[in-house]
Amino acid sequence: MADSCSHWWHCPFYFAMSITLALVAISASIHLNQTPSPQTPLPHNLSFAASLTLRRHGFAATATLLQISPELLLSSPKTTLFAIRDSAFSNISAHPDSMKQLLKYHACPFRLPMGELSKNPNGTCFSTLVPRKSIAITRIDPKQGSPSSIEINNVLITHPDLFLGGPISIHGVLGPFSTLPIKETDRDWEITQPSVCNSSGIKISSAGEFKNTVEWNRIVSFMSSNGFVSFAIRLRSVLDGILVDYPDLNTVTIFAPLDFLFVTPSWPLLDRMVRFHMVPQRLTLVELAPLPEKSILSTLVPGGNLVITRNAYSVRRAVAVNGVEIVAPDSFSSEHFVVHGIAGAFTMGELPSL
Repeated sequence: MADSCSHWWHCPFYFAMSITLALVAISASIHLNQTPSPQTPLPHNLSFAASLTLRRHGFAATATLLQISPELLLSSPKTTLFAIRDSAFSNISAHPDSMKQLLKYHACPFRLPMGELSKNPNGTCFSTLVPRKSIAITRIDPKQGSPSSIEINNVLITHPDLFLGGPISIHGVLGPFSTLPIKETDRDWEITQPSVCNSSGIKISSAGEFKNTVEWNRIVSFMSSNGFVSFAIRLRSVLDGILVDYPDLNTVTIFAPLDFLFVTPSWPLLDRMVRFHMVPQRLTLVELAPLPEKSILSTLVPGGNLVITRNAYSVRRAVAVNGVEIVAPDSFSSEHFVVHGIAGAFTMGELPSL
C-alpha cells in the first residue's frame, strides 16, 4: 500500500483497514480449511493483475484482499466483483464477520462484463455470494447504453470494466450496496437488499400487480447454478414482459439449452426466442414420452409451435422436440413447472415471422 500512503494522513486509515482485512482473510481461511472446495484456484498471475489494476484506480482495500485471500470473493468458477472505493471504508471498524459478509455481498457467481450487464432491464436482481441476498439494477438508460448510467442498489458504477480477465469481471462502485456496519460489536449485522428482490434474486412486484404463481425465482436460480447460465440470464432479462403478457400463467415447461449462444441486436427477437423455449403447461418426461410423433406443443409465442420428434440416431429413441434431443429430462420440477435440458437451442427459422 505504499502508493496509497503517499499522503501521511492516509496511513492510519490504511493501516487499520489492513488489520481488518487480515482478520477477514484469517476467518475466511479457517472456514475454507474446514470445508474443502472442489473449485480450481484462481491463477496467481490473474489475481495479481486484478490487484494491481484495482490499486492503481483507488481500490486498495479490495486489491489487498484479493492478494491475501482471493478465495473469499473468487470462490465460484465465474465471478463479477463490484469493488468499493477506499473512501467508503474510512469510518468503519466492523467485526470481521460483518465485514466478510459485506464484501461477499459485492460478488456475484457469474461473469457480467458491462456489455452483458447493460442488456438487463431496470429492476433485474442478481444473486450474490451471501445466501438469500441479492443486488438489483436500480437505474439504467437503455437508450444511451452508457455504462455510467447504470446503478446497482442506487450506487453508481464509476469504473465499468475496471478489470476483465479469464472468468472474472470487476467494476468499481462509488460506495457499498448496503448500510455499513459501524461498530466492532455488530457481529449480527444484517444486509439490507433492495425491496424489488426476493430471497432468490428475482424481481418481485411491490404493488402485487402480478398474480403469477409460477415459481420464477426457483426456475432462474436453479438454471443459473446447474449449467444453464446463458439461458437463465436471458430469461431474466425478458421476464418482466412475460409476466405482463401472461399474468395468469399457472404452469410452464421450459426447454433449457445447455448452451444458448443466441446473439441479436434486437431485444424483441431475443424475447421471442426465449418464449419459443417455453410451453404454458407442465409436461414431465412421463407425459411427453407417450405423445405420438409430430404432436404439437404451443409456446408463449403466438403461432409458434414445437413438434414432438424422435432421435433416429439414438439407440434409446430418446424424446426430441423440433429435432433437438432432451438430454436432461425433468432436471428440476415442482407442482407448477418443469425444466428439461436440451442439447441445443431451437433454430430461428422455426419462429413465425414478426
